[in-house]
Amino acid sequence: MNTLGPDWLDPQILLERLGPWAFWGSVGIVFAECGLFTAFLPGDSLLFTVGLFIGNGTLPYNLAFACLMLTIAAFLGNVVGYEIGRAIGTPLYQREGRFIKRKYFEQTSAFFDTYGNRALVLGRFVPIVRTFITVVAGVTRMDRRRYLTYSAIGAVLWATGVTLLGYYLGQIEFVKKNIEVALLLIVFVSVLPMAFEYLAHRRRANAMAAEVVDAVKDSAALRETDT
Repeated sequence: MNTLGPDWLDPQILLERLGPWAFWGSVGIVFAECGLFTAFLPGDSLLFTVGLFIGNGTLPYNLAFACLMLTIAAFLGNVVGYEIGRAIGTPLYQREGRFIKRKYFEQTSAFFDTYGNRALVLGRFVPIVRTFITVVAGVTRMDRRRYLTYSAIGAVLWATGVTLLGYYLGQIEFVKKNIEVALLLIVFVSVLPMAFEYLAHRRRANAMAAEVVDAVKDSAALRETDT
């Protein structure tokens, strides 16, 4: 075990174990995380590590080619997730398995309700939401053309952006010597949107509760006045 969880979920160890198949394994993992209910996979940190490994020569691939393949994988994963949701529909929401949990759909639906179409772009950077938002869009039968457009934008910003981040930051000496710290930072940053949304939701709920209390007090005061 390590600070990132089981060894097989540590992107650095994972890529090393995949050996010559490391890059294509990463492409497959990105595809799976974006459309096959595998929210436990290391999406953000994996992309960052791929970029870092290309930068230091561990992965002998052209950066532009790698970004293209990873972006395509992320987009196709979203397409598959959308079509699964569209075909199966709401029964998916009732699932309560090891990897498919009702609370994941509820969290994702709330995120979608808050941000609308933008959720397909913003959700890319939020673990769990990234995996399940595609299915939610399919279940709700979001217009396919609009869905594909926003998914493509999100795929480019996420897959290409995080990979480039790993490539350029990986050339900094501190990052080279402290890869695990950098990966932990990536994971931390990736959950910030959900944390902000949770806090915003709490503020809205508290404000609504306060309004209800005030309304009850005003109503009671009026009744006392009438009597």
